[in-house]
This record gives sequence, structure tokens and C-alpha cells, in this order.
Amino acid sequence: MRNKRLFIVLGCAAVFGLLAALSVTSYLAKAKGYSDTSRVVVAKVDIPLGTKIIAEQLSTVNFARGTTPEGTFDDPDKLVSRVAITNVAAFEPLTTVKLAPEGSAGGLSAVIPEGYRAMTVKVDDVIGLSGFVMPGALVDVVVVIDAKEKGNGNDMISKIVLQNIKVLASGQNIDRPKNDRDAESVKTVTLQVTPDQAEKLALASSEGKVRLVMRNAVDQSDQKTAGITRRSLLTGEPALPVPDPGISKNVQPKPVVARRARPAAQPIRREARVAPAPAPAPARRHNVDVFEGAKKRTVDFP
Repeated sequence: MRNKRLFIVLGCAAVFGLLAALSVTSYLAKAKGYSDTSRVVVAKVDIPLGTKIIAEQLSTVNFARGTTPEGTFDDPDKLVSRVAITNVAAFEPLTTVKLAPEGSAGGLSAVIPEGYRAMTVKVDDVIGLSGFVMPGALVDVVVVIDAKEKGNGNDMISKIVLQNIKVLASGQNIDRPKNDRDAESVKTVTLQVTPDQAEKLALASSEGKVRLVMRNAVDQSDQKTAGITRRSLLTGEPALPVPDPGISKNVQPKPVVARRARPAAQPIRREARVAPAPAPAPARRHNVDVFEGAKKRTVDFP
């Protein structure tokens, strides 16, 4: 009996020891996993577009290895004085694609791509689309100009001269205005253009009246137009079907062809059909049987 109790105690001790060993092993594995992390620099507060970063805007957090985004930094000192070219939200990691090259100045110049220029044009409520033209929007530039060098205003033409132009700034803001009042008070719009486009825009602004036409942000198509003169303006325009909002098809909608109204249906006059007169019955004829020997024949008489 005593030996049996001894075996039970020893068995329980072995089971409890095994459970303890498994618990310690699991804890050490988790602790090792937590220690296998990397330090990543994140934004402590929202960093606006074009802002030169300071140390007070940065913080660090630990990311598990394998989940760290590409192009991150592990030291906040490497990001001080760098310029953000996109809006960076709080607690968002800062990566190389969100920063201008080292040595870039803050403000508008930091967001101009290499090979492009920023050009400002004056706008009003009509030209500026009543505050809808904001940084990041895409527009076409239309100019109304006299086609002849020494014209008297009778040869005016309206023509799209630039297409798919990005708006870099509205007024002094390179980011979207915080309220509608700031958006509507904009008097200038800065556009991102190539050097050749800058020359064309400068001439259009000085020789004619410039208008901005907003386009869909995903529409990158190039539309060829002949321009509109006074004479062609008075020819009218066929009605076009209204597309769904946000349509991004590059196919120009087909004009709706007006159909001529059909004349009112005339009542069909049906002539009364006259029944044909019955054919006269044939006259009754008399016949006589004639016997010639053993032969018999019938002779008809009128």
C-alpha cells in the first residue's frame, strides 16, 4: 500500500514538472519574439505637406522584424531638417518616398518634381471655379484670344492650350484649405508645368483671357479639339447623354441624334369590295339516243 502511494506521488511530481518546463519554454519563446524587433521613427503629430521636420515632431516605436515598412529610419536625428512632400499623419512611419531630397528647402519648391516649374496665374470666381480648384486637382487651360495679330476682336477663338495640369497651390496654401471661406478667397493659382508649357501659359495670360477647366483625377486622356470661333459657336451643339459621376472612360460619348417626328397616321380608307356577279348558268341542252345497229350514240340538240 505504501509503495502504491509512493508511485502516485512520484507520478504527480513528474506531471507537474513537465507542465512547469513547458510553461517556462513558452515564456522564453515569447520573450525572444518580443526582443526580435526594430526601432522605427514615426510622426508624433501631423506633419503638413512642405513642412521642414523638427525633432519635436518625431518619436520612435518598435516594429516586429518582417513587418517594418520599406525605407524607414531608426534614428530621429536623420530626419531633422528634411522636408515632407506629402501629408504625414500622427503615428505614421516616415519613409524615403515621403521626404524631399536632403538639402531641399521647405515650402512650395520641395513639392516641384525634377524637370518641372511652378507658375502662378491670377484667378477670380469664374476662373478659379468658385473655390473648387485646390492643391492636387487636375485642370485644363483654355484661352480666349484673337486669332489675328492685328485683329479687331472679330476673329476671337477659344482653344484648349494645356491639358492635365496639376494645381500645386491655391493662394498661399500648398495644402487644401481648412474651410470654404479660405477656398473662395483665393486670388491666384499655382500650376505645375514644364518649361515649354510655362512659355505657352505666359503668352496666353498676356494676350488673352485664361480659364481653368477641372477634370477627373483619374482621367489622363488627351483630347484633340479644333477650337471654337464666333461663326462655329452659332452652329449649335447636339445634346450629349449625361454620364455617371466619376466616369473614367476615354471614349467620347456619342451625340444623341434627334429623330424627326413621324407624321400623324392617316386613317386607311378601305374600299367596299363588290362581290362578283355569278356566272350565268349554261343553257339546258337536249340529247337524243340514236341506235345504229348494235351501236348506241347520243346526239345533243340546242
